[in-house]
Amino acid sequence: MSSRSTISRRVAGIAKSAIHEMTRLSSQMEDVAFLSWAKPTTDTPGHIKEAAIAAISKGLVGGYSTTAGLPELRHEIVKKLRRDNRIDANASQIIVTVGAIEGLSAAVMAVADPGDEVILPTPTYSTHIRQVVLASARPVLVACVEEQGFDLDIAAIKKAITPKTRAFLYCSPSNPTGTVFSEEQLRQLAAIAMEHNLAVITDEAYEYFTFDGREHFSIGSIPEIKKNVISCFTFTKTFAMTGWRIGYLHADEEMVKQVTKAHIPFAICAPTVSQYAALAALQGPQDCIAAFRDHYLATRNLMCERLDNLKSIFDYQKPAGSYLMFPRILVKEGRDSAAFCKTMLREASVSTTPGVAFGPTGEGHLRMSFCVPEDTINKAFDRMDAYFKA
Repeated sequence: MSSRSTISRRVAGIAKSAIHEMTRLSSQMEDVAFLSWAKPTTDTPGHIKEAAIAAISKGLVGGYSTTAGLPELRHEIVKKLRRDNRIDANASQIIVTVGAIEGLSAAVMAVADPGDEVILPTPTYSTHIRQVVLASARPVLVACVEEQGFDLDIAAIKKAITPKTRAFLYCSPSNPTGTVFSEEQLRQLAAIAMEHNLAVITDEAYEYFTFDGREHFSIGSIPEIKKNVISCFTFTKTFAMTGWRIGYLHADEEMVKQVTKAHIPFAICAPTVSQYAALAALQGPQDCIAAFRDHYLATRNLMCERLDNLKSIFDYQKPAGSYLMFPRILVKEGRDSAAFCKTMLREASVSTTPGVAFGPTGEGHLRMSFCVPEDTINKAFDRMDAYFKA
C-alpha cells in the first residue's frame, strides 16, 4: 500500500484557525467573557426577518436564484454602490455571494494561478491568507506601520512586487486592527496597480463603521482602475446578519464573467431566503446602521478606557473603524500570543484571539472585539484587572 497521504499538501499545511480554536476552548468553560469573534451580538433588525418569513410563506425560497443573484436585489445594490461608495455600477457587474468570504475566494481564484503571488498588508484577516494558499498561490505579507495606526507602507509594497505578483488583497476598515486606509494611500495603491497591471481585491465588510471623522473610501470608485478592481461587500456586518451568509461583489463585466466561473462551483448561488432578507435590508429603514455605529463607538471608547488602566500590560492604537482592536502585549509572556490567550482564558475566563493568527507581524498582539454589550467588556476587564494584579 502507498504511504502517500490522502490529504493535499496545501490543506494539510494550513494551521488550525486560532479564532475557532479559542471558540472551541471557550465552549468547554462556563461564564466566559467572550471578546474573540467579530460577530455582532445584536439581532438582525425586525423588518429584515419579516421579509424573509414573507418570502418563505409565499414559496419564493425553495429553489435556486439565478447564479448572479435576484435581479431586483442586484438593482438595489447598484443604487447603494452609487450612493454610498461612488462606484458607477450596473446590475451586470454584480454577483450576490455567500457572504463576502465566498466572493473573496472566487475573486482570488479568478486572478491567481498556482505559483503566482498576492500581496497582503499584515496584520490581516487570517482567512485572506488561507484563500491565497487554497488557490495554490503565495501570500506575500507586507508589514503595516504600527506606530502610524497600522497604515499601509506604500514604499514596502512597491519593493514587494515581482514578475509573479498578480494582485493586492486588503481589508479596510481592517480586521484585525481597525485601521481605515485613507483615500490618499488607496490612490497611491491604485497607481501602483495600474503601473504593473495588478488586480486589486477589497474586503469592505466594515465600510459603515468608521469613527473620529474618518471616512471609508472605495478604490473601485477610481475610474482609471475599475477594470482591475474586485470590490467585495457584505450584509453580515452592516445589518447584523452574520448567520444569513449573504454578500456581493462588483467588478467590470469582463472580470465578473471570470469570477462567475469560480462562484458557480463554490456556491451555485447565494441562499435565496437570505437574498430576500438582503433586499429588505436595502429597501427598508437604514437607521439601524447608525444605531450600530453609535453602539460600537461607545464600546470602543469603553475598551480604550479600560486598556488605559492596564498600561503596563498592553499598548494599543485606537481603531478608527470596524469593531475590532489589536493591542500589543507588553509583558514577556505575550511573545507567544497563542499561549498568552489560552492562559488568560484558563485563568481569567476571558476569551481573546491570538495575534499570530493574522500574520507574522501579529505575533505579540491579541485581537479584541467590541461588538458586544458594555457589560461584557466590563466583565472581561474586571477579570483581567484581578488576574494581572494577582
